[in-house]
Amino acid sequence: MAEQIEDFKTFSQVTDARWYPRYHIAPPFGWCNDPNGMCYYKGQYHFFYQHYPYEPRWGPMHWGHVVSDDLAYWKHLPIALKPEEAYETGGGCFSGSAIEKDGKLWLMYTGHLQANPEEEAAIGFPHIEFQCLASSEDGIHFEKSAKNPIIEEADVKSDDVSINDIRDPKVWERNGKYYAVLGSRTRDMAHGQILLFESKDLTKSWRFKAISARSDGNLGGMWECPNFAEINGQDVLVFSPMDLRTDDGTFYYDKVAGVLIGKLNYRSGIFTHGEFQYLDKGFDFYAPQIMQTPDGRTVMIGWLDMWNVDMHETRDGWAGQMTIPRVLDIKNGKIISTPAKELEKLRKWKPITLGKVVIDEATSFDGVSGEAYELVLTIDAAKSKKFSIALRASELEQTVLSYNSNGTFKLDRTKSGEVINGIASVREIQIEPQDKLKLHIFIDRSSLEVFINDGAEVLSARIYPKRTSQKIIFTPEYETLEIDSLEYYKLDFGIPHPHIKDTVVDVAKEFPFLKA
Repeated sequence: MAEQIEDFKTFSQVTDARWYPRYHIAPPFGWCNDPNGMCYYKGQYHFFYQHYPYEPRWGPMHWGHVVSDDLAYWKHLPIALKPEEAYETGGGCFSGSAIEKDGKLWLMYTGHLQANPEEEAAIGFPHIEFQCLASSEDGIHFEKSAKNPIIEEADVKSDDVSINDIRDPKVWERNGKYYAVLGSRTRDMAHGQILLFESKDLTKSWRFKAISARSDGNLGGMWECPNFAEINGQDVLVFSPMDLRTDDGTFYYDKVAGVLIGKLNYRSGIFTHGEFQYLDKGFDFYAPQIMQTPDGRTVMIGWLDMWNVDMHETRDGWAGQMTIPRVLDIKNGKIISTPAKELEKLRKWKPITLGKVVIDEATSFDGVSGEAYELVLTIDAAKSKKFSIALRASELEQTVLSYNSNGTFKLDRTKSGEVINGIASVREIQIEPQDKLKLHIFIDRSSLEVFINDGAEVLSARIYPKRTSQKIIFTPEYETLEIDSLEYYKLDFGIPHPHIKDTVVDVAKEFPFLKA
């Protein structure tokens, strides 16, 4: 492995920029999935992610690393964690979180030990997972703790926990004590659950507190990537349930991401909560990570992809990207997600704005087109009974948003370009009908994020159109479409890449760890 790590030149080529994002976080090469360790440390935002740097496919997990002064512009740093220890053999350094203590940045992560056939026969499981720590004094170079693993199988004081699925720690401090939630499942693998651990010192000893929350049988057989935060005075558990039942119309597919809103009893360790709520109802959103900003907001970034579907960018040498940073709030008991205000810094060009416009046929507006932009719309839904908006459109391709006055909102990527097998191409949701429909849309080459009515609903998707498909077409499908206001912003490069010609970057400065 060490020899491979030195030879970045062989593995660091993105051969085509057609789908590589301008302003979303993506790996400079190779594979990425779950967000990890998002935090604020020494005046900068740090963001890590599951990364395999040698091929655009899943492999033994490393932690990729980017940093930002403002949540808008990011730069790549050296890989933070590499699977080099005995407790990481096979699977690597799985997901986790970050926390500052005594001036150091600490990463708490899962060591995934993949069993060979003989070991599996002996222990009865294909893998075992341990919780580990690594620390840094500069936020760049990390040293793994000599006490690893800090949480092992024997530390789980319950006979109803599957020992080979205990992962993805989220750590936080409260009143001088440290707490961590871990994703898990029951021993019979029928119910996902969250384990709560407690520590007085973070670095030495952890005590099992409780099975904090558990599926009632309808919310999956494994709960991954838990996060915990207080939002507007309420406790929020963010997690990604797997193995969902999808044949009853409750869920769109077998892996999603959402929240439970409630209250954690720190004495008993039990989290009481309401009903599960989606964080995103699109095709591609999983394993989000959240953090508190210095001004008190809860910011979230998720993996803008989904397991077991086509990722056509693999042919170009990379795979996977993240969402834009989103701010979470709670309004009337419902989770709300809106774009972080810092993204406005990417608006480097003069916007195109329109006032009241009434159209009675398919219409495009001069200059309102492209492959990487932000579009803010307010539509008179009381007068526009039925309409559609085609994005990344050409004569052969289009990604279509449509609305009906009964509250039906649809995202259709049937003709978005390269076909994405493994998941449906049409998503239809119900939104509360209002006189004004607000849409806040982010397009970035191979991704789409739609925020509806100030974040009451969000739909995210990957798409793979040709670069020539750049039109935006507004079509009334019943009488007229009345647009109250339109703002179009072409967005700047938020995260430059050294091997893509249409960005300007000093490779030696931005990527000193690459062997160019």
